[in-house]
This record gives sequence, structure tokens and C-alpha cells, in this order.
Amino acid sequence: MKVAVAFDHRGVKLREAVLGAVAQAGCEAIDLGVEDASVRVDYPDQAWDVAEQIRSARAQRGILVCGSGVGACVAASKLPGIRAAICHDAYSAHQGVEHDDMNVLCLGSEIVGDALASELVTAFLGARFNESDPRYAARLEKVEQMARDAARDIA
Repeated sequence: MKVAVAFDHRGVKLREAVLGAVAQAGCEAIDLGVEDASVRVDYPDQAWDVAEQIRSARAQRGILVCGSGVGACVAASKLPGIRAAICHDAYSAHQGVEHDDMNVLCLGSEIVGDALASELVTAFLGARFNESDPRYAARLEKVEQMARDAARDIA
């Protein structure tokens, strides 16, 4: 699995832990930066880059890290085809994929440390959407219909 990974200037604190966990999970990281905190990089730009990797099928999943995880999640969730969630526990990290087909994990570098970040990435990447359960597929279709309806209303 290819995973687009991006950090803003505050999220870079978790860079080594996140990239290490992606590699440990046997996945290929598409590293979209940043490498250090010396230059300010805004999370909406990083969210856009991760989303483009997923939307173009160059990556199957994404991981975004900012200071709280909230901004990255809000920005990524605005983009069509992206189902992002902020997770601070392993249950949410895997259940979000299994039940909701979450494709972007958002983390807060000021909220979680290296060990928990690694655990969350492992849970996220190890999970698969449960397509065989019609409840989850029906719920996902409702979410997708909401997005289509909202796009039509805006146009």
C-alpha cells in the first residue's frame, strides 16, 4: 500500500515515528514533507497534497500531522473523496477504516507522542473496510450522497 504522508511545521515532531510506523507496516511512504520546523508550512496546503495523491490513485491512504490534528482534519475533509478523521486511540484508528472507509488519518503532534503515533498508524494501516457488511456500505453511500447533494446545491 502507498501512503501519502505530510506534516506542517508543528506536526514535524512526529515525522520519524510516523514514517517509521509506515515502513514497519510494510507500506511505501510518499513523503510530502516537511522535514523540519524552520519554515512555516500551512496544514491546508499539506491536506491538498495528500488528497491529490489519493484522488489520483498514486496513494491508497494518507496521514496528515499538524499541531492538534484538528486543522488538518477539517481541511482534508473539505476535499471530494477524502474521509479524514482525527484519532487519538487505536480503536478509532482501525474502526474508522473498518466501518467508515476512512482514508486519511490526522494526528496532533501536541496531543500524541511518538509511541502512540506509531500505534495509531499501525492500527490505521492494518485495517480494511468491511465491504461485506451491508450496514457499513449503506452508511458510506449515504455519506457520499450527502457530498453529491451539497456539491449540487453549491453549484
